[in-house]
Amino acid sequence: MPQPYRVATLVGSLRKGSLNRHAANAMAGLAPDSLTFEFIEIGDLPLYNEDLDKGDPPSQWRRFRDEIRPADAVLFVTPEYNRSVPGLLKNAIDVGSRPYGASVWAGKPAAVASVSPGGIGGFGANHHLRQSLVFLDMPVMQQPEAYLGGAGSYFDADGKLANEGTAKFMRTFIEAFARWVEKIAG
Repeated sequence: MPQPYRVATLVGSLRKGSLNRHAANAMAGLAPDSLTFEFIEIGDLPLYNEDLDKGDPPSQWRRFRDEIRPADAVLFVTPEYNRSVPGLLKNAIDVGSRPYGASVWAGKPAAVASVSPGGIGGFGANHHLRQSLVFLDMPVMQQPEAYLGGAGSYFDADGKLANEGTAKFMRTFIEAFARWVEKIAG
């Protein structure tokens, strides 16, 4: 059996009971054996400042870049803040795209899932993030799209998926992502 594809997983929420973290964990648990998921810490990254990238960049930036670089693909799971992505996720994207000419993102297949207790499921964040990924030369899976609205009812008190319809959708999404990764990275 071939080695599974390594999927760097970035969650755009730091909240302890994050619906996005619950959703990312659920998708990882529903994925086929062809994918393995590595959750990459982004909450400790200092804000990007080009001056700090000259010489010896912050250790958190080096760690982050070293964890993303060997990944075969990237899964972004994000809430929506003010019709866009949270600042910590945008900062991680910026840190990974620099220094100029040394982006860790280029060519990696990606998928975006937005998760929200609101009705439109983070539509604005999902599409705003896709704009950045196009610039970063990341082929983003187009279908199925994942806007998980009303997400407060999807999980039990322990953060486990408790909605069979959502589980079915997540399985469809993550299986499509596995095929996308195979097509692009394979």
